[in-house]
Amino acid sequence: MIVNKIGFSAEKYIEEQSKHILERIDSGESERLYLEFGGKLVHDKHAMRVLPGFDENAKIKLLQKMSDHAEIIICIYAGDITTNKTRQDFGITYDLEVLRLIDTFRKYDLAINSVVVTRYEEQPAVDMFINKLNRRDIRTYKHKVTKGYPTDVDLIVSEEGYGANPYIEVTKPLVVVTGPGGGSGKLATCLSQLYHDYRLGAKVRYAKFETFPIWNLPLKHPVNVAYEAATADLKDVNMIDSFHLEAYGEKAVNYNRDLEVFPIVKRIIEKITGEESEYQSPTDMGVNRAGFGITEDEVCREAAKQEIIRRYFIAECNYKKGKIEGDALERCKLLMDEIGVKPSDRAVVQPARDYAEKKRNCDKRYENVVVMAIEMPDGSFVTGRSSRRMVASAAAILNAIKNLAGIGDDMPLIPYTALQAIQYLRTDILNQDRSSLNCEEILSALTISATTNPAAQMAMQKLLLLKGCRVHCTAILSDKDEQVLNSLGLDVTCDPEYVTTNLYFG
Repeated sequence: MIVNKIGFSAEKYIEEQSKHILERIDSGESERLYLEFGGKLVHDKHAMRVLPGFDENAKIKLLQKMSDHAEIIICIYAGDITTNKTRQDFGITYDLEVLRLIDTFRKYDLAINSVVVTRYEEQPAVDMFINKLNRRDIRTYKHKVTKGYPTDVDLIVSEEGYGANPYIEVTKPLVVVTGPGGGSGKLATCLSQLYHDYRLGAKVRYAKFETFPIWNLPLKHPVNVAYEAATADLKDVNMIDSFHLEAYGEKAVNYNRDLEVFPIVKRIIEKITGEESEYQSPTDMGVNRAGFGITEDEVCREAAKQEIIRRYFIAECNYKKGKIEGDALERCKLLMDEIGVKPSDRAVVQPARDYAEKKRNCDKRYENVVVMAIEMPDGSFVTGRSSRRMVASAAAILNAIKNLAGIGDDMPLIPYTALQAIQYLRTDILNQDRSSLNCEEILSALTISATTNPAAQMAMQKLLLLKGCRVHCTAILSDKDEQVLNSLGLDVTCDPEYVTTNLYFG
């Protein structure tokens, strides 16, 4: 296994991507460029995992350099609000992710133009979300399903089609259109704006900021296959861009949705502008220089294989929770088989399972034991098990930082009396059913202990060294524990088993 190696140059990527975006803005006589952002604009942890060395905030740092000339429109599909679709990296729903994105963009001094709710159908939950934004002085727009889409271009490009959408008032030469995830309606929003701008006499253009799939890597390169695994619920499939091959005699990788929609998008743009499209292929539409940032191909291949396994575990748990259908899980399994890896190739999985099995075999009291294993920076493994005192993830974290600090197993970091007091609060005052302390409670207790215990203080300082470590638990984590582990920067997977048979699992 390749550990802690860099395979990607963030600096070269930003330089390349910036240059090509500026070329799109400056070329031609257009007054404005609508730039659709595919993937995550900020905190792109998927890219960071499959391209070791990638800066998860590279894209927003790039935009920050253009902040005087840019404003942002955030799109969210109404259906993702009603189904409580979740961003896996942070464990928060897409509507909350929109709020988080707004706060993040403001920190980078980027102007937020508005939020657009796409395919709006007057759902009460969606109206509540819109009211929340409006009352915080965030402009919102409602775009309903476009009449005639996707086949009737004459109806689409008419007052009944895009014309039925309210025009989003924009003022800057670069309008970034982004969203919390795939299927948010970014493309439709861009084309709707093109329609309105041309009606107002403004000459504008459209382009797409892409990261995955990487067009100049082979179709079955693990980095591209990892993109398919990440979008299995959207049924994205990578394909050779036949339009690009025909136009230029050059192979390029794109994905099914872009390829399927390209002829329609091309016709729509030509209908709006009254001119022949500048694009001959969906690859032409994209600004994607990620492939030129790869410095060590083998490092990226190995990282991508690990991501494919990770996505399989996530799909197993999401299927158990009822969040995805069986075909998405099966798709992840097929991609894992296709690339020649299996769940146990994630090295941290077997130590967790083995220790759990050992405890169950040695004593019936441990029949329902849960174990978490952490792969340490030096490649060794540390485990922690569930007990009446704390959950497995909390025990594993304490054991890991003790290991890093060179503190023996027999030295307690938190006084037993403190743990008892928190358990009393949990069960006797807050009337919670489970007495085992979660990660947040244990870390809070550790912080307090560190004020008087030098060993606890030394161990607590090692928490930062766990960032990027792979973790596996033999049962599904609570949402709260998963969020804490994600905040620590741990790369977490779980077996698709619940800790308890209780249906409410908080």
